[in-house]
Amino acid sequence: MISLTTPITEEKIRALKVGDAVSISGIIFTGRDAVHKYLHDGGVLPPEVNLRDGIIYHCGPVMMKQPDGSWRCTAAGPTTSIREEPYQGDIIRKFGVRGVIGKGGLGDKTLAACKDAGCVYLHAIGGAAQVLAECVKQVRAVYFLEEFGSPEAIWELAVENFPAVVTMDSHNGSLHKEVFAASSAELAKRL
Repeated sequence: MISLTTPITEEKIRALKVGDAVSISGIIFTGRDAVHKYLHDGGVLPPEVNLRDGIIYHCGPVMMKQPDGSWRCTAAGPTTSIREEPYQGDIIRKFGVRGVIGKGGLGDKTLAACKDAGCVYLHAIGGAAQVLAECVKQVRAVYFLEEFGSPEAIWELAVENFPAVVTMDSHNGSLHKEVFAASSAELAKRL
């Protein structure tokens, strides 16, 4: 298990390869469809949201408002990433993102951005939302809650030992492409 702490250097990211298991600690920001489209279309982030050398998590967490006004994360599972493919590569380059967490992988445009900019795609375990929420030690802030709603807002999370696997690296490696090619070859044999 390779430990990553945000902010993450390009050197540390470029040392990662497909198949590496990582444990993430530090600050990560959630971002789903509304945020990606907003940023891609020229939207501006609040000054408190610094994605440079950071991680975007494709997640619509379930949050509970506490009596003192703070938030507690009760579920933080990954959402399907491919919906962000039209935007993700540009966002990686524009904002200096070092990691994207999600499930299911992304396409060639994002893979090219990972190679060019020094970024990785990190696959989180689907179906383990409550377990992953235990890695969220603090909900530090929420942005665009009114504009986008709870699942689409940007949640700033302090995480500790958040597990993931590198499935797209900065060397043009993609486990998703490998699995697709192997599956296609096996299907062709059977047809």
